[in-house]
Amino acid sequence: MEYKQKEGSDLMSYALTFAEGILTFISPCILPMLPIYLLYLAGTPAPGSGTPDQSGKNRLIVNSLGFVTGFTIVFVALGAVAAAAGVLMQRNRALLMMISGSLMIIFGLNFAGVFRIGFLNTERRFRPKVDNLKFFSSVLFGIIFGFGWSPCLGTFLGSALALAGNSETIPEGMLLLLVYSAGLAIPFIVSAAIFENVRTLFAWFSRNSRIISIISGILLMAAGIWFFVDGLKLILA
Repeated sequence: MEYKQKEGSDLMSYALTFAEGILTFISPCILPMLPIYLLYLAGTPAPGSGTPDQSGKNRLIVNSLGFVTGFTIVFVALGAVAAAAGVLMQRNRALLMMISGSLMIIFGLNFAGVFRIGFLNTERRFRPKVDNLKFFSSVLFGIIFGFGWSPCLGTFLGSALALAGNSETIPEGMLLLLVYSAGLAIPFIVSAAIFENVRTLFAWFSRNSRIISIISGILLMAAGIWFFVDGLKLILA
């Protein structure tokens, strides 16, 4: 019975981190920037330079794969660090779950706009040299993106890292962040492949950014409550 409960909890954690990756993608401070990122990756140095031609589209797909590889490397490495810290605290696993749940609730309240936390809403802007990007330079671009946390990225990535901190092994924490990266990477690559067809969808998300923020914040808070209660049950058991 205990094994089945743990298995269900693990599946929930993976589903949650994947959903957090998708929420990161559609968040108000990532999605509006997506056309600019795609134009960079297609080899167009300025956002107003126009739509990529066929060679640009081919380059866009290859460079997008490099870009997501770059930020995945960063996130998985961060997952290993969070899991390593969690492994050292396994004796206090229940307390760690309650702390992680509390952090997720705070992140959710911040993202929903109930209150603002300074460091979560501070964006590190970078201006990369994007002329004639190729695969390996796109990987570097992705690594810079991974470290240049935007407010939305910091919120959802922080939540994913909180989950990774509750992992029993370092590989499990790394896998959680790989799943988070997949949630962000898959829609990114799909958007690159059908760039012209999704512009109206981007506009819809931008118009409804406030609603998306509130819903995303509520989902984070719900996940945090679930984690906190699970930790409390372990203490009371």
